[in-house]
Amino acid sequence: MTGFGTTAVHGDDGLIPGASVAPPIVQSATFSAESDERFTEIATEPRGSTFYTRYGNPNHAQVAAVVAELEGTETGLVTASGMGAISTIALALLSAGDHVVVQRSTYGGTTSLATGLLPRFGVSCAQVDQTDIGAFERALRPQTRLVLVETPSNPLLELTDLAAVVELAHGAGALVVVDNTFATPVNQRPMSAGADLVWHSGTKFLGGHSDVSAGVVVGSAELVERVWQTAIVTGSTLGPVDAWLLLRGIRTLPLRVERHNANALALARALEGHPAVARVRYPGLPSHPQHALARRQMTGFGGVLSVDLKAGRTGAAALLAGLRLAKRAASLGSVSTLVVHPRSMWAGIVDAEQLAGTGIGDGLVRISTGIEDTADLVDDFLAALDKAAEVS
Repeated sequence: MTGFGTTAVHGDDGLIPGASVAPPIVQSATFSAESDERFTEIATEPRGSTFYTRYGNPNHAQVAAVVAELEGTETGLVTASGMGAISTIALALLSAGDHVVVQRSTYGGTTSLATGLLPRFGVSCAQVDQTDIGAFERALRPQTRLVLVETPSNPLLELTDLAAVVELAHGAGALVVVDNTFATPVNQRPMSAGADLVWHSGTKFLGGHSDVSAGVVVGSAELVERVWQTAIVTGSTLGPVDAWLLLRGIRTLPLRVERHNANALALARALEGHPAVARVRYPGLPSHPQHALARRQMTGFGGVLSVDLKAGRTGAAALLAGLRLAKRAASLGSVSTLVVHPRSMWAGIVDAEQLAGTGIGDGLVRISTGIEDTADLVDDFLAALDKAAEVS
């Protein structure tokens, strides 16, 4: 494999037509064929890109090729959002009577899918503490078909031992599906630990500029084709312009992730000693209870951290109000630093009982560092925390 920077720029070279340096946007819903024989060929080709855009598009193929190579696997497909990706995976691989294992600490949309939507179709679910490998083992049943993993988790930054979970799941005949949105393939490659499928909310770090909504699924050709067969039925189709924007964002992914990593680590170190902060959650800190695991399975610690304010919701509100550079907004992975109060945001995604079981406290603030100058970012947060300390 070439380096990440080279792959991000050249991973789709053979898929760009003509002499264009930048790929053209193929803004066509359908494609013509010169003969009946050719029409049959393009209509029946799995993940083909020149039949009908719900089935595939040249811009889709370019993005999928680059992300698959970055993740170290065979192939991929794109969807209209990250939730489109994981929902399509679930519908493709699960049937009534099947069982799913999912983490308690994971994105609220994934929790809602596993515990709310899938049971309506006869699929049962067990939620586990991802830091306890024994919990995964105890949750597995003969009917378990999928183990859904997110590491680091959103928003508590807890880690899952990928190699250990893969060994347990495969031993029980289940597939392991990993949300690698937080880490990105630059910091972590779940396929190297034996994962079966990896998915991303491309809206986040892959796109990187808060200007596109997208999802990506990568894995073996056999599994991705099964997901694609469902994708053309559910119709979570990424528009050509959005696919082009996603690819443009990926071109600079390695450069941006380097800055995201540096900013998050510097900010975590600076905030850890502040009197208004009860706890900083970031796998790059030696104080993180799974720091050794992070060092073992990650090459960088990511651009997201969370802080628990001693004053609870009052302290969180004061911090958010005092920031000058960071934007109070949902999502993450942008060139701009984004901050959010997860308990407020997720109240509309999961029910009260599920929210209570996530471990997300009233004083928790999630921070997705952008690519601003590190010193400016640290100064902004320290000044805001000083104000928060006065309030508390």
